Amino acid sequence: MFGEEFAGATGFLNSATFGLPSRRQSEALRAALSRWETGELQPTEFDAAVTNARAAFARLAGVPAESVTMGGSVSALLGLVAAAIPDNSRVATLAGEFTSVSAPFEAQAARGVTVTALLPGELEDRAGNFDIVAVSLVQSADGYVLDVGRLRNAIRHGQTRVVLDVTQAMGWMALDVAWADVVAGGSYKWLLAPRGAAWMAVQSTMAGELVPHAANWYSSETPWANTYALPALLARDGRRFDTSPAWFTLLGAGIAMPWLASLDASAVQQHCVGLANQVRNAIGVPPAESAILPLTVPNGETLLAAAGIRAAVRAGRVRVSFHVYNTVDDAEALIAALRR
Repeated sequence: MFGEEFAGATGFLNSATFGLPSRRQSEALRAALSRWETGELQPTEFDAAVTNARAAFARLAGVPAESVTMGGSVSALLGLVAAAIPDNSRVATLAGEFTSVSAPFEAQAARGVTVTALLPGELEDRAGNFDIVAVSLVQSADGYVLDVGRLRNAIRHGQTRVVLDVTQAMGWMALDVAWADVVAGGSYKWLLAPRGAAWMAVQSTMAGELVPHAANWYSSETPWANTYALPALLARDGRRFDTSPAWFTLLGAGIAMPWLASLDASAVQQHCVGLANQVRNAIGVPPAESAILPLTVPNGETLLAAAGIRAAVRAGRVRVSFHVYNTVDDAEALIAALRR
């Protein structure tokens, strides 16, 4: 589907937990592991993958590549943002928000920072009453899609800064997020890379306020030439906040993310949401604009596993999610299992 092959795709409805590697990515990783095993691995060979994955994140988010930072996790990257906000800042988030988004800001409580959890709709309407809104574009637990237009309308006359986590959106959704002050996302779910990498784009007006607390040799302007320099020659753009790359993770990201960025994002979204809505229609649930579908089914995980369907349980409900490698057959198999 969409030009790649995925060995484990049949019955895999769990991309919201982790994405599958393409055969091309798996072969590249195996080859790199073989070079590691024989001692022939060259660390510099991963630099191109970092560059390619960074450019792909920028393209998917619609932001300049120079604004993009590489990290190991979303929470670590957002920790840089949380540490930089002023004392006594008022932060709003959604009730039930994934902890990697809310916890970095809650951890600033000793500085008077407060985090208020609001209900869907309430957050969008009251966003302008807060200094910071830290929220996922698509919710992990149930696939709720943030009403971006409503939120932007609420903050249009104020100084509210918006921190968006796109981990559960980028890869299946056509994004319009360049307006946000911060856009962050992990690359091991819908971006189909191994776990261990995340990306963050920061508007120039906010980047100057961030401190590179994890500054290291790779956040240098010329990493391989400044490994022993003091003071460190930090990069002038988003690379100044980079962490040292997890080699094999970035190798996978450098293959999967550019491929996803090359696709017609609207076609991908239509495909993924269409499959989810096929299931919604069959079970009498109103259509929605999300590729993530929560199901309240007694013993649901066991029921689906017996039908060869791999899913997850989140917040007390079975969570299924559809990606590029899923087909109508997957949707029909899920419907049949639910009817049984």
